[in-house]
Amino acid sequence: MNQEERSERSRTQILESALKLFSHRGYGATSVRDIAEEAGVSKGNVYHHFSDKETIFRALLDQYFQAMSSPDFPFNRALATGTFPENLEELGRAARATVKDYREYVALIYVDVVEFDGTHIRKFYSDMSRRFDTFMKKHGMEEELAGRLQDGLSPISAVMLATRIFYNYFSIEILFGVKDHFGKNTDEVVGEISRILRNGMLRNGAKPSR
Repeated sequence: MNQEERSERSRTQILESALKLFSHRGYGATSVRDIAEEAGVSKGNVYHHFSDKETIFRALLDQYFQAMSSPDFPFNRALATGTFPENLEELGRAARATVKDYREYVALIYVDVVEFDGTHIRKFYSDMSRRFDTFMKKHGMEEELAGRLQDGLSPISAVMLATRIFYNYFSIEILFGVKDHFGKNTDEVVGEISRILRNGMLRNGAKPSR
């Protein structure tokens, strides 16, 4: 293993250790010394790769955001290969797989909200509709959906709403450890949420009271 490979390996170890500690202890309760000890490297090695602790935190969030932009990201694959909203159940299962596989990264979002007032994630969420727009146009979804949804409904809003509902549900289940918090198992909940999103809540022909 040459010097460059050793350097990259130690950087990876530092990030993996920081992810574990930040996601379980929080940012403030984790020191650079803690990260170095967990990674099996010196503090000097940590500072060789990262100027300070916050730089490590930002690097971890960047890793997650980059993963979310990848075509291989579970939710992206499900969205690109199915027909929305017929594939809502598949999207729900993909959201669960995503939160489960990236649990520690998702936890960093809550750490950022609590300890940084959302400073690091604000731009990511403010750009979300633009990224969905780009993704949907790339896969020819927006024009197709516009002709299938109710008049006046935005395809981007429809997809984003489904995405946020599923991610929120499974964040509570997996990160907070609250299983079946709708009083039903996962498959039943995914099916019911999909049915509501696809068809609404009222019986056919029923008019909402005002």
